Amino acid sequence: MEVVCLDLEGVLVPEIWIAFAEKTGIEELRLTTRDIPDYTVLMNGRLRILKEHGLSLGDIQNVISEIRPLEGARAFLDRLRELTQVIILSDTFREFASPLMRQLGWPTIFCNSLVVDESGTITGFTLRQEDGKRKAIENLSRMGFRTFAAGDSYNDLTMIAAADAGCLFRAPANILQEHPELHLSTTYDDFLETIRGFLNG
Repeated sequence: MEVVCLDLEGVLVPEIWIAFAEKTGIEELRLTTRDIPDYTVLMNGRLRILKEHGLSLGDIQNVISEIRPLEGARAFLDRLRELTQVIILSDTFREFASPLMRQLGWPTIFCNSLVVDESGTITGFTLRQEDGKRKAIENLSRMGFRTFAAGDSYNDLTMIAAADAGCLFRAPANILQEHPELHLSTTYDDFLETIRGFLNG
């Protein structure tokens, strides 16, 4: 049996932190895992900026409420889920994800959690696991699943490497240059055909 594991932001929905940066005008918040490989370093920087500007979880959730899936993402995901099981492996947070999952038809998602105080200030974060995407793939393999993994950022590379097959989707130039061995899909039609080839292999 096969399982397809997908990243969320940049693959199915826009980058949350970029949308928040555009809303607030804070350019530093535009940095994502496409730019900084170490997720803990990235998140600690984000929390510092939020504290400096007095921004709360509610401020971010207000922006998330306006985010819509990428054009064609819901139809792609619906077609894919007709073919096989799908799990979204994301380094986002459950406090961010629900409105987006609703718009995508409530797919299964494994993600992280925020630590929030009574005032709504984000004081920290809890990773489900260190390198959780890779470990999810490895454990699915141990359970007898053939796995396909796809994403667009540095934090997706270890899960792609651990899977039976995988690809990049609309990844930036720096990642493409560093990993020319990985197949790149730039449209949902090609993405679906790439996955279909794995399923039929």
